[in-house]
Amino acid sequence: MNKCIEASHVRCITKGVKPENIFSTRVLEGKTLIQKLEQNKELIKTAAPFLEHLYDFVRGSDFFVILNDAEGCILSVTGDEKILSEANRLKMIPGAYMDEDSIGTNAMSMVISEGQPVQVSGAEHFIKAYHKWTCSAAPIKDANGKIIGIIDLTGYSENVHPHTLGMVVAAANAIERMLEVNDINSILTISKKHIESIFDSVSSGILTSDLSGNITSMNKQIVKMFGYSEYEIKNMKVWNLIEGWNEVVVKLTARESYVDKDVNVKARANKIQFTLTASPIFNSDKEIIEIIHIFYELKKSRKLAGKILSGQAIYTFDKIIGKNEEFLRTIEYAKKIADSSSTILITGESGTGKEVFAQSIHNYSIRKEEPFIAVNCGAIPRTLIESELFGYEEGAFTGAKRGGNAGKFELADEGTIFLDEIGEMPIDMQIKLLRVIEEGVITRIGSHRQIPVNVRIIAATNKNLKKEVAAGNFRKDLYYRLNVLPIYLPPLRERADDIPLLFDYYMEKTSKRLNKRRVAISPEYLDFLKKHEWQGNIRELENVIELIVNTESVQPNFLGKKVNLNHTNKQSINLSLEQVEKQHIITVLNESHGNVTAAAKILGVGRNTLYRKLEKYDIHCHDTERRSEIE
Repeated sequence: MNKCIEASHVRCITKGVKPENIFSTRVLEGKTLIQKLEQNKELIKTAAPFLEHLYDFVRGSDFFVILNDAEGCILSVTGDEKILSEANRLKMIPGAYMDEDSIGTNAMSMVISEGQPVQVSGAEHFIKAYHKWTCSAAPIKDANGKIIGIIDLTGYSENVHPHTLGMVVAAANAIERMLEVNDINSILTISKKHIESIFDSVSSGILTSDLSGNITSMNKQIVKMFGYSEYEIKNMKVWNLIEGWNEVVVKLTARESYVDKDVNVKARANKIQFTLTASPIFNSDKEIIEIIHIFYELKKSRKLAGKILSGQAIYTFDKIIGKNEEFLRTIEYAKKIADSSSTILITGESGTGKEVFAQSIHNYSIRKEEPFIAVNCGAIPRTLIESELFGYEEGAFTGAKRGGNAGKFELADEGTIFLDEIGEMPIDMQIKLLRVIEEGVITRIGSHRQIPVNVRIIAATNKNLKKEVAAGNFRKDLYYRLNVLPIYLPPLRERADDIPLLFDYYMEKTSKRLNKRRVAISPEYLDFLKKHEWQGNIRELENVIELIVNTESVQPNFLGKKVNLNHTNKQSINLSLEQVEKQHIITVLNESHGNVTAAAKILGVGRNTLYRKLEKYDIHCHDTERRSEIE
């Protein structure tokens, strides 16, 4: 989630917007709605053909087009009957305000606050009822740069696509231009300029042709992408450029969709892979007269999809807790190898932080702006792991998604793929993974086409892979291919000197998360924690701390055994909460030299609260230098 959207969520919370809301809290009706539409009649009239044209692009794709005024009030909604019924159910209708105060974070409210095009998808919406939507919105500005309206394209979140925001921006730009020349050009000239503006404003390449393959128009991006001049392209046939173009004609003629298909284009320099979406243009008799081809570079498409689907790699080396010398050396070693393209194998017991290290390596490397895709090889059924990793083509098997699906390796292109629990990978998949490492290409299920991928592989396991190799469960050649840059993460019992730091960190984190106070522990109990075996490592430590915070007490059987400290001091680790709290306050006051304000700050409580505690426990500031006796 980017910072602007996070800031919007904070504002929504501050303003008291409720995530459970379903409808906008401000909807105009009757005379007030009529007045609003009258005030914006020029914008509505000017935008209408553009909205209709934009709707033609997305017709039948479960998207609808919204026009708002500068305050976010909906002026018109255009879309298929099915999707409009869903919009009407949520009162996304003319008169409804889509600003932040009325309905929380969405693309239209973000345009109002940020003044620029925005795409908001899924849980980025503040209102839960909108989590199923993806919306792309752009401002419509007058000649002075003032926002006079907003154009928005909304659909189901699973249909999020990079083309949508570009098309909305292009439409907004075209509307702005049309407003400027309304009194100058005829409607025919305006329509022509509108189409040209859309073509040249989007980052994708757009080309139109008739059914005979004659190229009728193109945008500037096509010239850049293909490497030919506009004159050269216009004198070519489409099939001279696009391999297998006849399939486009067959599908569209049969009224089937042709969306996001991977194709090879014979560009000037060499063959280039693109994602192609083709849409028909009909005449009044519903006959196809032209085809619109929208090209998006496959690498860019993969990169965007990877970033959307991967989830952010949030951990960095500076967030890793520890001062153990061997552990710090491991961190320094990991930093040194972060930029290498060689494979990394992270080994260590469960709960030692293998994915934390993998994310940190990614974020420390030159690939940090690229996707980080994590795959748990042990959690995917054997029958699905190949399609999960390498993807599949349409019709590859029963239930295959229309248009096929990119695998995790494609989504991780230019970035990092983290293969957790690699020791659980079936032998037959190990062979295919080995080929990816050696050749840098993948092949989707149901296809013979090789797709090159540039991926940094980080694998991890809690198994002894050498023993697995000896037992015949893991391929020796794959083991050596993965183990080029080995990293061993020590168990927590070998990092006893880190336990105080880790305990303090997770105590603070857990108490805040559960909205409970921190629980003080005695030095004896801390020594006991340092001697514990920690079979579950950091995860086990987190569980113990969460138990302590929830129960607001420290019991010796929290770790499954009775504790006998045999300490000469008669203090017990099973102190009452009041005794522990009193001792902790005295200790902090000693450290603060009796300064109540400073002590309250350290304890995380208000001064008045601390004074009440001092009175409760009969603690006098001038007595704090004396050692407390706990009976």
